[in-house]
Amino acid sequence: MVCVPSSTLSAGNTKANPDHGPCLAVAALPFRPPGPSTHGRKVQLGDMVRTLSQVFPEAQPAELCVEVPENYGGNFPLYLTKLPLPCEEAEGQLVLSGNSSTAAEGPFAVDPESGFLLLTRALDREEQAEYQLQVTLEAEDGRVLWGPQSVLVRVKDENDQVPHFTQAIYKVRLSQGTRPGIPFFFLEASDGDEPGTANSDLRFHILNQSPAEPSPDMFQLEPQLGALALSPKGSTSLDQGLERPYQLLIQVKDMGDQASGHQSTATIDVSIVENTWVPLDPVHLAENLQVPYPHHIAQVHWSGGDVHYHLESQPPGPFDVHAEGKLYVTGELDREAQAEYLLQVWAQNSRGENYTEPLELHVVVMDENDNAPVCPPRGPPISIPELSPPGTEVARLSVEDLDAPGSLNSHVVYLLLSPEPEEGAEGRAFELNSTSGSVTLGPAPLQAGQNVLIQVLAIDRGGAEDGLSSTCEIAVTVTDINDHAPEFTTSQIEPVSLPEDAEPGTLVATLMAADADLEPAFRLMDFAIEAGDAGGTFGLDWEPDSGYVQLRLLKNLSYEAAPSHKLVVVVRSVAELVGPGPGPGATATVTVLVERVVPPPKLDQDSYEVSAPVSEPAGSFLLTIRPSDPTSRPLRFSLVNDSEGWFCIEEFSGEVHTARLLQGARPGNMYTVLLEAQDADEPMLRTSATLTIHFLKAPSAPAPTLAPVPARHLCTPRQDHGVVVSGSREDPGLASVHGPYSFALGPNPTVQRDWRLQALNGSHAYLTLGLHWVEPREHVVPVVVSHNAQMWQIQVRVPSDRVSLQRGGAVYAQGGPHEGHAHENVGGGHPRGHPDSNRHLPHPHLHPLDPREEEGARSASG
Repeated sequence: MVCVPSSTLSAGNTKANPDHGPCLAVAALPFRPPGPSTHGRKVQLGDMVRTLSQVFPEAQPAELCVEVPENYGGNFPLYLTKLPLPCEEAEGQLVLSGNSSTAAEGPFAVDPESGFLLLTRALDREEQAEYQLQVTLEAEDGRVLWGPQSVLVRVKDENDQVPHFTQAIYKVRLSQGTRPGIPFFFLEASDGDEPGTANSDLRFHILNQSPAEPSPDMFQLEPQLGALALSPKGSTSLDQGLERPYQLLIQVKDMGDQASGHQSTATIDVSIVENTWVPLDPVHLAENLQVPYPHHIAQVHWSGGDVHYHLESQPPGPFDVHAEGKLYVTGELDREAQAEYLLQVWAQNSRGENYTEPLELHVVVMDENDNAPVCPPRGPPISIPELSPPGTEVARLSVEDLDAPGSLNSHVVYLLLSPEPEEGAEGRAFELNSTSGSVTLGPAPLQAGQNVLIQVLAIDRGGAEDGLSSTCEIAVTVTDINDHAPEFTTSQIEPVSLPEDAEPGTLVATLMAADADLEPAFRLMDFAIEAGDAGGTFGLDWEPDSGYVQLRLLKNLSYEAAPSHKLVVVVRSVAELVGPGPGPGATATVTVLVERVVPPPKLDQDSYEVSAPVSEPAGSFLLTIRPSDPTSRPLRFSLVNDSEGWFCIEEFSGEVHTARLLQGARPGNMYTVLLEAQDADEPMLRTSATLTIHFLKAPSAPAPTLAPVPARHLCTPRQDHGVVVSGSREDPGLASVHGPYSFALGPNPTVQRDWRLQALNGSHAYLTLGLHWVEPREHVVPVVVSHNAQMWQIQVRVPSDRVSLQRGGAVYAQGGPHEGHAHENVGGGHPRGHPDSNRHLPHPHLHPLDPREEEGARSASG
């Protein structure tokens, strides 16, 4: 918006918003009187002013601002500003509208030829300070071709108004005691010129004071605010009791401090009145006062005029002051919350300035018995040692009564409610001082561990019937003292028997002790062997808080040195004992009987091992079992678990032999038996050891041979005799040295059908006919002989005749390091050791078996 002062405007002189370029200047046209218009407030006659070739685009031109001095005394019309009309020609009419008071008599018009805004008469700012106009170009049908263009016309103020007071004569009361410089009256004046300008900037002055005594400057007037106050001289004069009235002639002038300006005067009549701002007596108010509130309690009065009262309470309380100076309490008071209040009341002018010092009012709250005694919170139990003497102070009650201290309302006395004295008891366990609240022990005894709850009634007003009361509680615990000595539960222990070979550390006996005290620290015990153990053979083992002690053996016993021990064990309290010392129950006696011990037999080894070939014959000596001490008592030996029955032990000598042939034993295997040795006199004393036999491979056996024997013939049909196959007569024990031989018929089925071969012992077999009849001739019977892993086949030649032949025959196997021939031995009737069975006959050779013959021979022998 662009404002253009009227002094710079003339025909053809205009300023517009910089967003729009200026139109071409148009020469001023003669002024024509305005005529009526059908649009807006007023239009100029001849509004069809130009023809435009097109309709203009819609736009919002920037607002124009024009300032016009009021009371303009020049020629009219006054060209104010050129409107930024469009340059293109078009038929239309300019329409002027605005907020002037009367549309028909509005002071503005638009020159349709030049486009200037015109002022047609003088303006008065006090009548209207500004005009908001709007100009549009419209077609006949009312369409807006251009605009609206806003124009703000401001009327510039001139000092054409005289200031004046609200009253010609003011009557004012001035109280003695008013402080100097504090305004007691405020003048009011007005000026119709524009506010905030020098034209309306007012100044106040005192032109005259009557009378002028005692000083012509009794009063002072603040020039800009018009605040009337006493001067320091005037205050001093009033303090001296001066009460005459004063009249002041005052002036108000505009244009501020400039010499020029309009002015007017008025009169102030000042009456001096007596100071009524006097001190107040204290006010006593009962707490919990039951009256309607607010309740009037006092009155203050400031005798001067224009007074406002202000109240403050220290501490803040329910108080208020009304406009007429009456003081009120607005609610009930509680003395226990606040016993006194200090109220301060100020007399102030309308600006809140104090005329003088405040008045003080002391409010005292009167006590009522509205608070019962308050017991202290029940704390942890109070500990009292047992056996404490009567009169020992347990606790001292200190109740609090919030009513006024020193008054009857807070005078508290005490009454013991519980515990009640026990029936038959002399006196009570506790006693109470009714005045001090001290609780002491009475003559009745208390027991350790006892918990007591003491109840005390606290009553105010000295215990009067109308007094308020509370019940206080004190928890008391009777603590234990070490007044009981520990004692054994059994003072005489049954005799304990121990063998003399008992190991050190062996538990002999366990003793139990008890202590009647309750405190764990007082139940800790020490034990000691008081007598009967000078050599330190025994010892005690215990935990201080366990209540039992273990009597253990520390050294080896000897029946010969001491067949019995009588031990005296005592128990003591670890803590210092209060009262009588230990009694007889603190001693216990333990008798230990020593049993003689004969040591069990002991062998010279814990285990034994021996090796034996699997071909070892029966009765072979293996080893001798001996005791570790040759001088020890005689022993008896036995084998416990010889399941095969291969071995035996001589009962007293301890010699171990083979009991029979080790049939079934395999080389490389082990066989373990348990040896047991008993004391010959006391069989219960025994010991044992293991005997492990390692089986070895048998030495190689010599090939069997057939010893020569006299010829014998078998009879057919079969008779009751046969042939014995036997060993050599020169060395009959040779087979037993190398182990047994096994005999079997050859694998030929015919041979196995026709013949039968039966083992007699480890070196002989008995050959007989298997059929009832065989062909009479010499038969060759193959016999397979085996020893351990070796195997041979011999040919036994047996002649067969008819019934006339003699009976019997034998075959034996004989070996030696230099023998390698096979012989046939034929005999009859003496299968086991007969003298005739050892006659020898030379015979053909021995030939080995091939694998198929070996398999057949094994089958046949089975």
